[in-house]
Amino acid sequence: LDKRVADAFAQLVSDDYRQHNPTIADGPAAAITALTPKFDGSPDARFEVQRILVDGDLAMVHVKASRPGAPVAAVADLYRFENGRIVEHWDVLQPVPAHAVHDHPMF
Repeated sequence: LDKRVADAFAQLVSDDYRQHNPTIADGPAAAITALTPKFDGSPDARFEVQRILVDGDLAMVHVKASRPGAPVAAVADLYRFENGRIVEHWDVLQPVPAHAVHDHPMF
C-alpha cells in the first residue's frame, strides 16, 4: 500500500470515517482527495515511521515527513479503530526548525 492512498483507505478505513483535521471533511472520499497529491503525486516525498504506540482501540504513529520544497516535519497521527478498521483520525504537524533553542532531537 506504499503511497497508494485509495487502496489503503479501501483496505483499512471504515465508511463512517470521522476526520478531526479541520481542513478535511468527514468520510474516506474527502481524505483520499486531500491526501492523494501528498502521497501518489509526490514521488520524492518520504514518510519515515519513528514509533508506533498502541493503547486499546487507539494507535499513534510518529512520522518524519519530507518532500522537496517543504521543511522536514514531525507528524503525529492518532487513529481510533473499530472492528479492525480506522473510524477516526486526528493529526498534529510541526515543521522542524532550522535552529532549536536546545540540542534535543525531534525524532
